[in-house]
Formats: sequence, C-alpha cells, structure tokens
Amino acid sequence: MTLPDKAFPVSWDQFHRDARALAWRLSAREQPFRALVCITRGGLVPAAIVSRELNIRTIETVCVVSYTGEIGTEQNQLRLLKEIDESIRSDGGRDVLIVDELTDTGRTASFVREMLPQAHFATVYAKPAGRPLVDTYITEVSQDTWIYFPWDLDVTYAQPIAGADFD
Repeated sequence: MTLPDKAFPVSWDQFHRDARALAWRLSAREQPFRALVCITRGGLVPAAIVSRELNIRTIETVCVVSYTGEIGTEQNQLRLLKEIDESIRSDGGRDVLIVDELTDTGRTASFVREMLPQAHFATVYAKPAGRPLVDTYITEVSQDTWIYFPWDLDVTYAQPIAGADFD
C-alpha cells in the first residue's frame, strides 16, 4: 500500500465543528434551500449536520463511485449508482444545496454539477484542483494531502516519534 505524502487526520469533534461552520456560512444566504442533495457516501455525515442546522427537511442522495483501493487512492471512471429525483432536477436544482465532505480533483463535483447546474455546491474540505467547482467550503488542504475522515479510522497505538521502546 502506498501512503500519501501528507496526512490530515480529522477527528469526529473536528469534523462536527467544521460541518457546523459550513452550515453557519451557508445560513447567510437570503433565500432558504428547498432541498439538500448529499453525494454518498462521504457527504452523508456533513449532510446530516448541515440539514439539521439549516432546518432542511427534503434530503436526497446521488450515489457516485469514484475511488477504490485500500485507502481509496485509486481514482477510476465515475459510476452513477443512483440518480437524483426528477422533482429536484427539473429546474436545474434552483435553491438546492449539494453537500459533500471533500472536493479533490473536482471530477465528482463536475459530474454532479452537470445534473444540477443551478444548485449551490458546498463541501467541508477542498483541494486546489476541485475548489473552483464548489461555491462554499471551510478548509483548503494541499492537493498532495490525504484527508483521513473519522469514519475511516480506528484507534490504535502510535509509536513515539523517537522510537522509544517501552519493554
């Protein structure tokens, strides 16, 4: 397994704070959102937080697969597993909020934007290649950083930097 050059582990507490910050930033919008479209699976957690904070009750999913591999570092051809309901797509997604946890290369964002060109796209984290495709985000990380989300992590022992032996 090839590990990325830079790692950015995110705890549950930090992710919750960042997703609430995203909701706070989105709350400044004059017109409320009529629906939220969550890009699964990564967008499920921030969508739950944002929809609660903004009191959005109509929640839809679009299911897209873009990563495979042990730690998801291999990008493949995008595959649409589930479309967005026609009632949300009919006007291009006007007053619809799209939520995902991250925009990386922008491939998924571009793919979903084609379905809802009038929607507002928001992510918690953004990398430079994908950043131009989103309207709102909270934190930018470098393109060569891999974000380890809390739902992908397990608590384990970490060897001290100095390599101390505790025998």
